[in-house]
Amino acid sequence: MYWAEYAWLDGTVEQGVVLETAGGRITAVRTGVPAPPPGAEPLRGLTLPGLANAHSHAFHRALRGTVQIGSGTFWTWRRVMYSVADRLTPESYFALARATYAEMALAGITCVGEFHYLHHAPGGIPYDDPNAMGHALIAAAAEAGIRITLLDTCYLASGLLSARRGKAPDRHQLRFSDGSAAAWAERAAALVPEGDHARVGAAIHSVRAVPAAELATVADWARERDAPLHVHLSEQPAENDACLAVHDRTPTRLLADHGVLGPGTTAVHATHLTAADVALLGGSGTRVCMCPTTERDLADGIGPAADLMRAGSPLCLGSDSHAVIDLLEEARALELDERLRTRARGHWTASQLLRFATEFGHASLGWPEAGRLEAGRLADFTTVALDSVRTAGPPARLAAQAAVFAATGADVRHTVVGGRHVVRDGVHRSVPDVPAALADAIQQGAAR
Repeated sequence: MYWAEYAWLDGTVEQGVVLETAGGRITAVRTGVPAPPPGAEPLRGLTLPGLANAHSHAFHRALRGTVQIGSGTFWTWRRVMYSVADRLTPESYFALARATYAEMALAGITCVGEFHYLHHAPGGIPYDDPNAMGHALIAAAAEAGIRITLLDTCYLASGLLSARRGKAPDRHQLRFSDGSAAAWAERAAALVPEGDHARVGAAIHSVRAVPAAELATVADWARERDAPLHVHLSEQPAENDACLAVHDRTPTRLLADHGVLGPGTTAVHATHLTAADVALLGGSGTRVCMCPTTERDLADGIGPAADLMRAGSPLCLGSDSHAVIDLLEEARALELDERLRTRARGHWTASQLLRFATEFGHASLGWPEAGRLEAGRLADFTTVALDSVRTAGPPARLAAQAAVFAATGADVRHTVVGGRHVVRDGVHRSVPDVPAALADAIQQGAAR
C-alpha cells in the first residue's frame, strides 16, 4: 500500500491518494486521505503513472558526450554510432543496457521499447544462440527493474537501389541483417522472453533498410501475433528523395501500399511529411512516436506533431539516442518545439503531454494495462518531487504543469514497478551506483 501526497488521476491532481496493490496490479485507489494510513509507504510529491520510453537504442547511450564534438549531420553521426556497434558482444551489451535501463528507472521510466537491430556477431555471423543479443537486452531490463518490449528489427539493406531490391548491407550493417524477411521472421519467432516483464514486437528499420517486397512479411508477422510494429519514417529528407526516385511515392505511401500502417503500428520521427502523408497516418490510426531531444541533437528537424494528432494519430515519446534520458523533457520539448515552428503557444496541456508519456506510450508498446492509476492496471508509477529548486513554488493544483514544464528526471524520487520499489528516495535498489555502472560499461565494453 502506498500513500501519494498528490497523484495525477485521469488528468486531475488529487491530494492524499492511497494506492493499494497486490499481484503487481493496483487493486484500489482511494482519494481524500490526508495522511499515510498505517503500513502505507509515503510518496512525497506528485505521483504519475510510470513513464513509457517508446523508442530506445540502448547502445547509443555510449555516444553521449562524444558525438557533440564538431559539426556534421545525421550521416556523420551514424559513422560514430557504427563504431560502437562494431565492438559490442552479448556480455558487454548486457552491461551497457543494464546501466542504461537503470538510468531510465531513475528518471521515472517503467517500460522501454527497445528498437533492436544489433543481432549478430561481426561479419553477420549468427551466435550459437541467434537471439543472444535480444536475450541480453531482456535480461538487462529485468535486472534494472523495468518492463521491456523488444522490438525485433528487420534490417536487410543499406539503402534504396531499385524497386525490386535494396543496396547490400555494408560491413557495419552485416551484424544487423538476417538476409531476408523470411529469415528474420524465423529468428524473431524463436525469441521467447523469460519473465513477465518482457514482450516481443517487430520493427521495420526503415524503407531504406527493408526492400518494398519484404515489407508485408514483417507487417504480417506482427499482425498474426497481435504484436506492436514500429518503423523509422521520413527521418531524413534524403530518405524521402531516394524513395521518390525509386518508387515514385513517399515512404508513407509505400508503407500504406504494403499494408504496414494501422492502429498497431507506430511511426517513429515522422519528421519530413507531406500533407498527404499526414492524412494517411492519421486516417489509418497509425501512432507516431516523437523523439524531440534526439531530433534536435541530430539537427533532423521538427515534425508536424500537432497536425498528426489532429489527423488522428495518437502521439507518444521516446529518448531514442539518449542524448538525454528524460521523458519529462521530451514532453516539454514537444510543446516548445511546436511553439518555435508555429510562433504560437499552448498546443497541448500538461495533462495531454503526460498522457503521451504514459498511457499512449504503453499502448504503443503493447502494454495497454499500464499507463493509468486505476484499479486493475499494472502497479507501475513514479513520483516527482515538488520541493526541488525546479518545482518549488506553484500551488498544488498546478503540480502537473510544474512536472511537465519545469521538472527533470533528476526530480524523480520514487519508481515503482509491479507494486515494488525499483527506485526509492532517488536511489536505484538493485544498481545502487548507476553512474559507475554506466562509466564502467562504456569504458570496458562499448569503447573498448
